[in-house]
Amino acid sequence: MPTQRQTRRRTLLALLAVPVVGAVATTVIVTTTAGAEQSDTTGLVQAEAWSAQSGARTENTGDTGGGKNVGWLADGDWMRYDGVDLGGTGSLTAGVRVAAASRAGGTVELRAGTQTGELIASYPVGYTGGWQAWTTKTAVSATALTGRQTVFVVLRSDQAGDFVNVNWLQFTRTPTATVPGSPTGAGTGGATGGATKPPTSTPPAPQTGWPAVDPAKQAADTAAFFARKPKPVTNNPVKVPEFNAQCTVSHHNNDDPIVFPGLAGAAHNHTFFGNRTTDANSTAESLFAGNTTCNPTGDHSAYWIPTLYQNGKVVDPKGAVTVYYGSRLKDPSRTQPFPLGLRMIAGDAKTQTDTPDKQGNHFWCAGIGGATGRTPDGEYPVCAPTAELVRQITFPDCWDGVHLDSPDHKSHMANGDYTGACPKTHPVPIPSVSFVIAYPLNTNTTGITLSSGNGYSMHADFFNAWEPEELARRVRDCLDQGYKCNSAGNF
Repeated sequence: MPTQRQTRRRTLLALLAVPVVGAVATTVIVTTTAGAEQSDTTGLVQAEAWSAQSGARTENTGDTGGGKNVGWLADGDWMRYDGVDLGGTGSLTAGVRVAAASRAGGTVELRAGTQTGELIASYPVGYTGGWQAWTTKTAVSATALTGRQTVFVVLRSDQAGDFVNVNWLQFTRTPTATVPGSPTGAGTGGATGGATKPPTSTPPAPQTGWPAVDPAKQAADTAAFFARKPKPVTNNPVKVPEFNAQCTVSHHNNDDPIVFPGLAGAAHNHTFFGNRTTDANSTAESLFAGNTTCNPTGDHSAYWIPTLYQNGKVVDPKGAVTVYYGSRLKDPSRTQPFPLGLRMIAGDAKTQTDTPDKQGNHFWCAGIGGATGRTPDGEYPVCAPTAELVRQITFPDCWDGVHLDSPDHKSHMANGDYTGACPKTHPVPIPSVSFVIAYPLNTNTTGITLSSGNGYSMHADFFNAWEPEELARRVRDCLDQGYKCNSAGNF
């Protein structure tokens, strides 16, 4: 991005068609600087199509589709868009396409009517990799506004420098619908297909407390799942009930849509992998519509852990984080998929000392030579040059069958008991989720901290947004039959 602000006049709207999976788009009409109206049935508004602005300039964009993007945006700058049609029915999802080379970060706000008007959506923005390294952020809006509105893009940052480029805005309405795995979609075998719309039980906004599933639908989905005919076992696979997803780091921010839903910046810093859109406003619906860093792409789930630092510098996991889905129960054959929108936490960020309850310090050294010692504070192993620092975090594998979450984000879940079965209080066996995280550290593990504190505070969060058919196929074929499958769900 150039260092000097320029005064080029904005061009007319050049629309870029970007599909939103599972959404029915409204028509957005904006007034360009030349006063002509343009319409786009994808609900997309190019950022250079302002009606008024302060502090904004345009430049040729390197984003898909070319054209212009808006840059030189700093704290207090804004753009105004007149006549934006927010539609009338269904859940409103608002998106913004951004890029940033600044590591200072800030927030992009969408407001109605004035610069301080009703907040439509807010997006924390950090370093994306460069001024032309583009990423899309989405949020399900809580606004009741409908029809044509004046929309302001307002930029907020704690520092004075430019911190973000904006290429376009997008507003879509998403109706509710049934997904595969329901009585009409499950039991058909291994068909894959694309992403489908979330079920009618999906909450339109973040829920707290004890949000519950629709019991009738859950019962029907369970019956349909067990009516599925598993794929015949071939190739003499390993007798271990397991499949996996390989997910690379997507982004970092100070959000936590499970612990602090709707409160941007309220959490310690997290390292997210999987769903690229995860932020404080994420819901099952918004995650389901977002894309992913995971293989397979049918896994839209959000995964996150506290960010690891060494001497104050972020250290990301090396390569992909392996997310295992397995069974630790004596009989895995009754394992069933968790419902869309289930969320849970493993570990405790408040634990700052070693404890006997298996939370403690589970960092270890994987590879030839293993651990050769401990750091002076005793928290971390020192690894051989041929090994790497690794952490594994395992979630509970038994569900109460009723609630998508609980106030402590744990009470709706439980671990299998000493008999190798689920306890009566949590009778539903679900896949055992486990993260295996390798860091590019070995002989030098001093100076390590987590954003949540020391090594004993390591924890992890999971927000399920698998495409139900893709998840059901893997659970039925791999876990229920007790065989090891790959990321594609094949033996």
